[in-house]
Amino acid sequence: MRRALGGSDSAAAESSGDPAEEIAVLNTSAGEMALGFWPEVAPATVANFKRLAREGFFDGTCFHRIVKGFMIQGGDPLTKHTEHERLWGTGDPGYSIKAEFNNRPHVRGVISMARSADPDSAGSQFFICLAEAPFLDGQYTAFGQLIRGDDVLGRIGETPVAESPDGEMSRPTTRIALESVRIVTRAELA
Repeated sequence: MRRALGGSDSAAAESSGDPAEEIAVLNTSAGEMALGFWPEVAPATVANFKRLAREGFFDGTCFHRIVKGFMIQGGDPLTKHTEHERLWGTGDPGYSIKAEFNNRPHVRGVISMARSADPDSAGSQFFICLAEAPFLDGQYTAFGQLIRGDDVLGRIGETPVAESPDGEMSRPTTRIALESVRIVTRAELA
């Protein structure tokens, strides 16, 4: 059974120090991207992402959905194994978190939580916008933005795609691995 991860559980997962100074470094097969977080508008979501990253949850996954001119999606643990390919897009960490809709716009480089029709169904899957997507504003939890690696985001976004099992042209024909996600301070990135 999936359990909801509430704010107090998430806050406990936050590391010591100033969380606003922490960033995520995504090492991909296409290069490195760095993302800054917005804990002031999505504290539980940021804490959840950091906790999963520190546990190595994302390591070895891939960007399983790429919609040209829209977004790239990753964070599904099932993508670690090609034999689960028909199930890609359905994996999660075994729980869901409460949505933290906010006023941050979905523009290029913004990271947001992927979810099902249930607003509180996000767990580990996320997407990074390739362009403005105002129709997502206030409907999905935006929790950070790219601060380095826009060229890498662009390369991933241009990956050739084929039809996915649900008929969408979004299945990458080349595996774009998310080799690791590290949480570091801004000073460590410099």
